[in-house]
Amino acid sequence: MNVSEVLANTLSPDASIRQNAEQQLSSAATEHFAEYVRLLSDELANEQNQTFIRSAAGLALKNAFSARERTRLQEVQQKWLSQVDAIIKAQVKQNALTTLGSQTNQAGNAAAQFIAAVAAIELPRNEWPELMPQLVRNVGEGTVSLKQSSLTTIGYICETDDEELRSSLNQHSNAILTAVVQGARKEEDNADVRFAAMTALGDSLEFVKSNFENEGERNYIMQVICEATQSTDFRIQQAAFGCLNRIMALYYDKMRFYMEKALFGLTVVGMKHEEEEVAKLAIEFWCTVCEEEMNIEDDNITATETGMEPRPFFSFARVATTEVVPVLLELLTKQDEDASDDEYNVSRAAYQCLQLYSQCVGGIIITPVLAFVEQNLRHEDWRLRDAAVSAFGAIMEGPELKLLDPLVKQALPVLVGMMEDKVVIVKDSAAYALGRICENCGPAIDATMHLPSLISALFTGLNDNPKMASSCCWALMNLADRFGLEVGVDTNPLSAHFESSVRSLLQATERSDADNALRTASYEVLNSFVMNVGQDQLATIAQLNTVIIDRLEKTVNMQNQVVSMDDKNTLEEMQTSLASVLMSIIQRLDKEIKPQADRIMQALLGILTASPSSSIVPDAIFGTVGSLANALEQDFTVYMDAFSPFLYTALGNEQEQQLCSLAIGLVSDIARSIGEQVLPYCDTFMNYLLNNLKSSTLSQTYKPAILQCFGDIAQAIDGHFETYLGVVMQVLQQASTISAGNTDKNYEMIEYVLSLREGIMDAYDGIVIALKDKTQLLAPYVAPLFGFLSVVNMDPDRSEALMRSAMGVLGDLAESFPNGEIAEYFCAHWVMGMIKETRQTYGTGRTGDTARWAREQVKRQLTLAPRQQ
Repeated sequence: MNVSEVLANTLSPDASIRQNAEQQLSSAATEHFAEYVRLLSDELANEQNQTFIRSAAGLALKNAFSARERTRLQEVQQKWLSQVDAIIKAQVKQNALTTLGSQTNQAGNAAAQFIAAVAAIELPRNEWPELMPQLVRNVGEGTVSLKQSSLTTIGYICETDDEELRSSLNQHSNAILTAVVQGARKEEDNADVRFAAMTALGDSLEFVKSNFENEGERNYIMQVICEATQSTDFRIQQAAFGCLNRIMALYYDKMRFYMEKALFGLTVVGMKHEEEEVAKLAIEFWCTVCEEEMNIEDDNITATETGMEPRPFFSFARVATTEVVPVLLELLTKQDEDASDDEYNVSRAAYQCLQLYSQCVGGIIITPVLAFVEQNLRHEDWRLRDAAVSAFGAIMEGPELKLLDPLVKQALPVLVGMMEDKVVIVKDSAAYALGRICENCGPAIDATMHLPSLISALFTGLNDNPKMASSCCWALMNLADRFGLEVGVDTNPLSAHFESSVRSLLQATERSDADNALRTASYEVLNSFVMNVGQDQLATIAQLNTVIIDRLEKTVNMQNQVVSMDDKNTLEEMQTSLASVLMSIIQRLDKEIKPQADRIMQALLGILTASPSSSIVPDAIFGTVGSLANALEQDFTVYMDAFSPFLYTALGNEQEQQLCSLAIGLVSDIARSIGEQVLPYCDTFMNYLLNNLKSSTLSQTYKPAILQCFGDIAQAIDGHFETYLGVVMQVLQQASTISAGNTDKNYEMIEYVLSLREGIMDAYDGIVIALKDKTQLLAPYVAPLFGFLSVVNMDPDRSEALMRSAMGVLGDLAESFPNGEIAEYFCAHWVMGMIKETRQTYGTGRTGDTARWAREQVKRQLTLAPRQQ
């Protein structure tokens, strides 16, 4: 294979030539991996090659060591470890290190990426010990190109998410810091080198914690970064402010001195910078301050409750309010009227920061913002009017409601009036501000005084201009939540507006100028209104149901008309939206949906049949099917033969994990709904569920739901679960051994273990209930079950759901053995102690009731215990 020629062909405009070249590379990587990476590294290092050949070689090398899925990544990394001998490894790595000095930036960057990929494999295994010292020497002694590429390499290595690599980098912290600080100093003449160093410093800050603990080293690092904010090169300034953001998040407790001496002033000036990217990063610094201080306040509340040492808290945001907030208000006036909805500019950065500032400092922000609003709300300049409206909306979360209530009542008529402003941007901001009020200050909105004009204005805005659709729809959804359905109440303030609202929303989805965003947003509002309106509107909901089914049926044959990706996206978004509204309608109508069930299932099955494998629509369809099963209960059985093949396919589709997860939940829904009628499908269900438990592809976060599903199937088929009892009990006992460990608290692991134990406990409870007439089958598993309950009792990390299930298991076990056959297990002191603690902690509600019931069942067992001795 002529490698240069093949690499050139991968960039060919001719699709057949390009595909053939890519196939050759893929085959070589599969069949001759060691030789493949050696040849590519030779091409990358060859200074005689054209730039595009070297870039293609670097890209192919990077791809040979990359994969999105962790399992696949481990496979490709293993090929380097097992298929490439030491001599070729050394040659390939030397080629990459040599290429770092290339005058061709693309080649140097490609080499940096490849070196980082190999470092991720070898550094955690204590291999390639000379790499980091070599990179440090390159920065100190190398050419400009070598310095830049070596610093870039350090940055790539440090930005890793790989836990093993991150851990191994701690031992190299001194070397990393020496290299990046040396390149980042103001004495470095080459701006490209200094920029690369600042970027690498930002990536490496997490690994230099020990250096930050040393005051002398910390002072020097901060001096270098602060000096970089004053560079004449905007790229270096950006990187410097990025470093400050990261440092504030990582080392808040060390920042008091630097805030007082430099950072207050540097960042306030930085926010006004003429270069937008620099200004945004300076603004984000104060976002980071606010987020960190809110986190610390939350942590300190917990610390007070648990008797732990509180974290240092310096009120940086509160102290700087009078300096920072006026700048943010000024920056709100820098709107870009041509910006797309997802474009992040200075004005939007300032708005985000003002929101966070309000949440962080609370009521003290009202005075400066209100002065700005009053001065500019009716200004001739639309930019000032818009900034005033936006500022008012931004502070709706943070200050106490009693402070905002009179302001909101006074402002609502004005904001509703501004929905008729002659500038669309101002109208859009007014709609968004109304949404913020509905979301955070709902009690200030009076149903009689404000609601009619508010709904009218928002629907007028929705029909006025598609650019306002998102803000108007979001405000309407928040409004629906504010005046939403209350249990036991037949009507509510939405009822009077429901019919006209439905009519307006249906019209909005069929406007000739409606894009996907407008249609999707309108259906989301319709969904929200359906879920929140009073019971007195069920007849209108039933009429809407017919319209939605009609529309859904019409989409079934549209798959044949799809000729482009835009067509595909439009159809899928429409079907997803319609299915979501239909799901809400079914939930509201409940058993009254039965006359329409055949039409609904026929439409849903038609969509599933026509949908391509890559479609996102089945996710929504499964949710709707689940709601229909819950509503119909045993009457859903008639659809199982037609629907089950789609459910089996989803259960076995480990690559589409979201769909697989929905399928697992849907099996539970169906089992609970149709009961014993699910039995003919259980062998297939159980095979898929057990395979998913063993899968290395499927995320472990889905496994608790599988265990819970076992319990639901057991309760559905009662004694027939005997067929699966042995294998399921073995799985549950294995899962019971998993714990979060005794090391530093890993909250993600604690959360997972809690979720897993909830699944285990639900499974046990379902099985105990299912086999209450076959207790001889349960008897061998009573000891490990009580062992698991004891482990849960001793672990301080427990959730209410877990304890409620535990109480259910204790009570159901006691009921299942009414003659005291297992009474000795209930005599353990911790059993009644566990019940008492649960009852005292969750005294009211379902959990407390379940604990009281369990106590009575256990008491009865205790009276039987002597007769068993």
